[in-house]
Amino acid sequence: MATYILVPGADGTAWYWHLVVPRLRDRGHTVVTVDLPTDDSAGLDAFADAIVAAVRAQAPRADRPVVLVAQSLGGFSAPLICDRVPVDRIVLVNAMVPRPGETAGEWWGNTGQAAARSAYAEATGRGADAEFDLRADFFHDVPPEVAEEALAAPQSGPPSAVFAQPWPLAGWPRVPTRFLQGRDDRFFPLPFQRDVVRERLGIDVEVLSGGHLLALGHPHELAAELLKEA
Repeated sequence: MATYILVPGADGTAWYWHLVVPRLRDRGHTVVTVDLPTDDSAGLDAFADAIVAAVRAQAPRADRPVVLVAQSLGGFSAPLICDRVPVDRIVLVNAMVPRPGETAGEWWGNTGQAAARSAYAEATGRGADAEFDLRADFFHDVPPEVAEEALAAPQSGPPSAVFAQPWPLAGWPRVPTRFLQGRDDRFFPLPFQRDVVRERLGIDVEVLSGGHLLALGHPHELAAELLKEA
């Protein structure tokens, strides 16, 4: 049995994982979820503190291997707990991979995300000048009832401080890491992520069916991949 720590992306809510959690718990695993701080002054350190606090509250047992799972923007915050929690494996899901000293605000320009998104939009018939649209970019493959529930919640976005704090680690944690990527991710297209992940982590992405929000659009497939870490 394992302990899974599930870190959300920019929405910062534990709800993002609600379709994956029972699939892990039904197999006897411990699952830790976290609602990240919403105060605009909360930076990466505050996010890391919140994740560690959730682990201490929800996973009192220390005799299980720990799998740290990070979605999208969670790629910046989740690795920061590795010197405070004994993490055995990391699984990144459609994630942002930081460099030492890079802010999440700088990541977009440094990686060329905007150009990659535009090129993918043009290649798939949406047009290179297609503006970002929450439904079209994020929820295109999410079941309508799940999408409506997500969109009905307050849309506050992450604190601005998260995008301003330089990533404080000297390098990626020395923890075995996998990278799961949605084949149809319109926001972080697959060819773009392949290049970024190979350059920054030296590993290949593993491709799953679905878009950017795999935990909402393809929870069964994502859970099956996470269970391989148990």
